Amino acid sequence: MTTNDSGVRLDKWLWAARFFKTRSLAAEEIAKHRVQVNGQVAKASRELKPGDEVVLRQGQEPRTVIVRALSHVRGPAPVAQQLYEETPESLAAREAQAQRRRLAPEPAATIEQGRPTKRDRRQLADWQRWSASIGPDDEG
Repeated sequence: MTTNDSGVRLDKWLWAARFFKTRSLAAEEIAKHRVQVNGQVAKASRELKPGDEVVLRQGQEPRTVIVRALSHVRGPAPVAQQLYEETPESLAAREAQAQRRRLAPEPAATIEQGRPTKRDRRQLADWQRWSASIGPDDEG
């Protein structure tokens, strides 16, 4: 962790702070204009300084963080968490979104399996044929 006045590239800092697994993923999100620094859409080469406000999306969750320290290397998670401080508004918004997900989950997320396979469809058709062939009039 460095605290000198020289800046760190935005994509490198996002990777070092463990917001993205690889630096190329960070650069890709920046290129898609999903990361803002101090209210402006940023480029991957943007130099960050302590005190800058970074707005980004991690998956579906928007996050707003204040840069507290700079680092050129990716370290362990406890060290990475010291590089930034999440704003109280961002924490409250993430908690509210988590609460909404708990109360009303996304219908597509509850599907455990995809559509039935050909084998599954055949078994279902055989079962329906078998159950439909025995009725109250068919018994002897």
